[in-house]
Amino acid sequence: MTTTETRKFEAEVAQVLHLVTHSLYSHKEIFLRELISNASDACDKLRFEAIGKPELLGGDGELHIDVSWDEAARTITVRDNGIGMTRDEVVANIGTIASSGTRRFLEAMSGEQKADARLIGQFGVGFYSAFVVADKVTVLTRRADAPAGEGVKWESDGKGEYALEQVELAARGTAVVLHLKADEDEFLKGWQLKSLIRKYSDHVAFPIRVPVEKDGKPTDEWETANDASALWAKPKSEISDEDYQGFYKSLGHDFNDALAWTHNRVEGSQSFTTLLYVPAQPPFDLMMGGRDERKGLKLYIKRVFIMDAAEELLPNYLRFVRGVVDADDLPLNVSREILQHNRQLERIKSACVKRVLDLIEKLAKDEPEKFATFLKAFGNTLKEGISEDASNRERIAKLLRFASTKGEGARQNVSLDDYIGRMAVGQDAIWYVTADSYAAAAGSPQLEAFRAKGIEVLLMFDRIDEWMVGYLAEYEGKKLRNVAKGELPLDEAEKQQQEAVAKEAEPLLKKLKELLGERVGDVKVSARLTDSPSCLALNDYDMAPHLARLLREAGQELPESRPVLEINPGHPLLKRVANEADEGRAKDLANLLLEQAEIAAGAQLADPAAFVQRVNRVLLGN
Repeated sequence: MTTTETRKFEAEVAQVLHLVTHSLYSHKEIFLRELISNASDACDKLRFEAIGKPELLGGDGELHIDVSWDEAARTITVRDNGIGMTRDEVVANIGTIASSGTRRFLEAMSGEQKADARLIGQFGVGFYSAFVVADKVTVLTRRADAPAGEGVKWESDGKGEYALEQVELAARGTAVVLHLKADEDEFLKGWQLKSLIRKYSDHVAFPIRVPVEKDGKPTDEWETANDASALWAKPKSEISDEDYQGFYKSLGHDFNDALAWTHNRVEGSQSFTTLLYVPAQPPFDLMMGGRDERKGLKLYIKRVFIMDAAEELLPNYLRFVRGVVDADDLPLNVSREILQHNRQLERIKSACVKRVLDLIEKLAKDEPEKFATFLKAFGNTLKEGISEDASNRERIAKLLRFASTKGEGARQNVSLDDYIGRMAVGQDAIWYVTADSYAAAAGSPQLEAFRAKGIEVLLMFDRIDEWMVGYLAEYEGKKLRNVAKGELPLDEAEKQQQEAVAKEAEPLLKKLKELLGERVGDVKVSARLTDSPSCLALNDYDMAPHLARLLREAGQELPESRPVLEINPGHPLLKRVANEADEGRAKDLANLLLEQAEIAAGAQLADPAAFVQRVNRVLLGN
């Protein structure tokens, strides 16, 4: 006699269930797609394990998924003859959520943003969508290598507890039985279920069978409701755009259409097929910074599913790409360890990278609106490739877009090629400034001399930019230079004028150094300033102040550095410092010149309270 054990859901599962069942009121039919997707995964896993252990199939090698309904009992059953689960696997997969992204999922679903069906599958919580239409769910499962007596029954009403029981199950695999809510009768119609299968799961590579109906009643005969073939293996001439989009949605757990795709067959000493998609918007895990949560490309060998192998098939910076790779001549018993050191796979990876970059370049050339959508969604992710993929650095750099002092405000639509095409005769560098916002970049005092000379400057204000340009030393033979770093190039007349101003300002420079003491590394006359009184200047290898601030806020320890203060001696504030006899007031003014330069550069003030007190004293004339 077996006993039933009742357990409570893990707290986060209970929250997910509550949000899914109470918020996911549109796209209710997602439950069928998600359960079929899980069943397909179970069949894939069995087919892979059976390569090494054929006995797992037990004479039942025709893997399939059955969807049936019972109007009298008001149930829908999704059954597969895949790998099945043990008791421990049931608890791990249904009773708890191991995904590191779960908390972010919960925050997104419970925030201002309404529950979005697109997020369900991406966090591995697709099973719980069953409770959108069912007030009770029963799971019957037995692992392929377990005896009939070790079947598992799981049952719950989704309200905080579930029951577990050991049962006798003759067949391996999993059956999920949905006991429908009172107002969900639409899903008890065979034509509706077949329509949803064709809409969301047509390209699942296993037959999805439904009972044949006679006189409006289901019989014991079965018919296949989906295409049940590998879409990527078909000739491109036989695949419509609707087919491609349908496959993408089943593959990527996305309700939106893909932005673009590329489908290729490579023949030769190494033959393989790739079908790669660029989404129209970021998958939720990527948007939340989840580099460790990539699902990426699926690897097949001769149409046998092997693994989600994003780490081996695409570099990090292309982790937003979805799709499949089907290779003809990798060993079927390939493991992750072998993959990591496999030369054939390196060739496939190189081909995938080339195809994706070709696709993005085609968007940039032929479909500017789609390219703008791509950049908005994935531009910053693509920038990671500047450091990660040296062999394609120039190709990636060509695709990047920035705001500019000669551009359209904050719009990031100026390419490096655009910039070079507008360079003045004799200009040998691509000038840029980095900041943590467009306003800070456009208002940077270091731009003043460049504006006066009519030299265009790229305005980089995404968080990744300062780090990214550290790896992009030059483009098309032109060096990239930060307007805040190093010495500015001056012609002979400008040099002489600069030297004359610096000589005349020597007493002021000496006074400021004494007043500021250890707070600065040096004080110099600036060639950058025309209107502002002061700015910070950096050495070529110094970290930008706004990036240093972000890293410190993230908990990283950085060595303290003393900035170089550049001044504009002709500015009234500097003249006031030069003429100020009261040492206290002079010291306040000198410190304010430094602190306003730090604020403009995005640095963090060491002592904000002291800064406020100084401002107040100066305003009151004390």
